[in-house]
Amino acid sequence: MNIADLVNTNEVTIVDVRTNEEFAIESVEGSLNIPLNEVPKRVDEIKKLQPIVMCCAAGVRSGQAVNYLNQTGLKEVYNAGSWQEVSTMLK
Repeated sequence: MNIADLVNTNEVTIVDVRTNEEFAIESVEGSLNIPLNEVPKRVDEIKKLQPIVMCCAAGVRSGQAVNYLNQTGLKEVYNAGSWQEVSTMLK
């Protein structure tokens, strides 16, 4: 799956897993903030958002979130790395 193509569809949800404080400073326009520590208790909500592109500060936390969500059965979740990378992908 080409992440840049996915980011530019109207069907994808961009989820930023940084803390609320980090997200408030700057983020991808239109993205949702679900901090990494909240992901386990919000799986049912997240399932409804698929397909999902996840991002964070550098890609580590979003990778952890994707791995966790894959283990719960979600298939349409992708790690896009940092929120800045996602921002540059938007056309």
